[in-house]
Amino acid sequence: MKALVLYYSMYGHIHRMAEAVAEGVREVKGAEAILKRVPETLPREVLGKMGALDAQKSFEHVPVCSVDECPAYDAIIFGTPTRFGNMCGQMRQFLDASGKLWAAGALVGKVGSVFTSSATQHGGQESTILSFHITILHQGMVVVGLPYSFAGQTTIAEVTGCSPYGASTITGGRGERFPSENELAGARFQGKHVATIAAKLHGTRD
Repeated sequence: MKALVLYYSMYGHIHRMAEAVAEGVREVKGAEAILKRVPETLPREVLGKMGALDAQKSFEHVPVCSVDECPAYDAIIFGTPTRFGNMCGQMRQFLDASGKLWAAGALVGKVGSVFTSSATQHGGQESTILSFHITILHQGMVVVGLPYSFAGQTTIAEVTGCSPYGASTITGGRGERFPSENELAGARFQGKHVATIAAKLHGTRD
C-alpha cells in the first residue's frame, strides 16, 4: 500500500507536519509513504521578499509532484497552509489541473485526507480542511479525518491545533511557532489511521 503525502509549505511548518504524517503511515506494516510537493507558483524574487527562500532550503530536496502521478497511490494525504480560511493558491492550482483524473475516475475509491496550519488559533483551520474535502469528494475519494481516539485534540492544557477534520498546527503571526509535540502526534496518528484504512481497502481490490 502506497500513500502520497502531498503538500505545499512556505516556511517549513507544513513540511514538518508532513514528515510526521509520513512517520505515522510507516507504522503500518507494508505501508510506504512518499513525500512530494506541489509546484511553486510564486517567482523566486517574490519568495525572497517574503523571507521564504532560506526556510525552503530545508525541504527543497523533496521532489515536486505531477498530477499524472496521483493515481499510482492508494491514499493521498494533502497538506496546505491556510489562506483566509481556505487552501493556498499553489495547492488550488494543482487540484484545478486534475480534471483529466476526474474524467477518468482515476482517484475513485482512494483515500483522501487533509492537514493544515494557520497563523492564529482560530485562523480557519477547520474551514480549510472542510472546503478541501469538497474537491476530494468530487474526485470520488474516501475522506478520512482525525478521530477522537487521538486524545490530544481534546486537551485544554495548552494552545494546540488538531480537530476531528485533520491534524493542524498554529504558526504564530510571524511564523515563529513550529509544531508542538501534541500537533506532531496528531499528524502521526492521522498518517497511521489513513494508512490502516487504505491498506484494508487496498486488500479488497487485490
